Order: sequence, then C-alpha cells, then structure tokens
Amino acid sequence: MVIYHTEFDEFKEELERRRWDEELTSFEEGSIDVAIVKEFYANLYDLEDKSPKQVRVRGHLIKFDDALNTFLKTPVIIEEGETLLAYSRFSLLRPDPQELAAKLCILGRGFELNANGQPLKILRKNMTTLAQTWSVLSYSNLIPTSHTSDITLDRAKLIYGIIMKMEMNLG
Repeated sequence: MVIYHTEFDEFKEELERRRWDEELTSFEEGSIDVAIVKEFYANLYDLEDKSPKQVRVRGHLIKFDDALNTFLKTPVIIEEGETLLAYSRFSLLRPDPQELAAKLCILGRGFELNANGQPLKILRKNMTTLAQTWSVLSYSNLIPTSHTSDITLDRAKLIYGIIMKMEMNLG
C-alpha cells in the first residue's frame, strides 16, 4: 500500500484527535491477556443488537459506553439535547451504502453485491489509500479479524465514521 504525504497526515491527525496513537501503542509486551480479549469478543455477539452494548467477561459486565472509555481515557459525554451517548447514536445509524462507497472507494468502484443485489463487501483493491489504512488499523486494533482482503458493510460503516470524524465515544 502506498501512503501519500497528505493522506498520511489526515490519518495521523485523526489518530491523534481520538488519542488512539497513545493508547494503542502504550502496552508493554505481555500486558494484554489474550484469553480475556477472546472471551470479550466471543461474548460480544447479540442477536437483538441492543444498545448500549455490553458484554459479560469473567462474570463482570463491561459496558462499551463507560468501561472501555475509562480504559482508553476518553470521557463519556451525553451532548446537550441528546438522550443517547455518541456510540449508541452511531450504532443506530444506517448510512446509505452508496454514500459509504463514495467516501471509501476509488472513483467508479463500490460494494460487491450478494445474490439478492444487496451490498456485501468492499474489496481492498477498490478502497482509497486512506480507507485501506483505517481498515488495517481496524483489523489489528479495533475489531480484530484474520480476514483482511475486504471489508463488510459494518466495518465500512466504522471506517466511514472515523474518516468523517463522527463521535463514537469509543476512543
């Protein structure tokens, strides 16, 4: 992947604005318990997709809107006139796939469609350099996965939200 100077600057600025540069690089070797992280992700799936998100790990209830933000040193703030936290509002967004593709893809490229003609994934080769850069960070640090050749609609929404500087209260 080639990162041009201005694209890297935009990536770096957003990484620093969210303070992910500090938190994602400050762990000492062996300080992360992989078993606990795996348990967190294993228990994350929720058929009803309720908000705010919460997960039970080792008998403790972990709420996305407070425990993770405390760990990441990002304050949880309900904005004036709002009833939900930024992460909960972000989770409820259903952006138009064409809008996502326009921001994340090279001109003229977009989502691969499933058999029903619904957006399925964006191939890495069809993404802009900036979207590829954020997808790599998301694979390894935000929502770990070993499948890195494309991004799903949900991951596209996350990357779109980052690029558009949407508040998520998660970093």
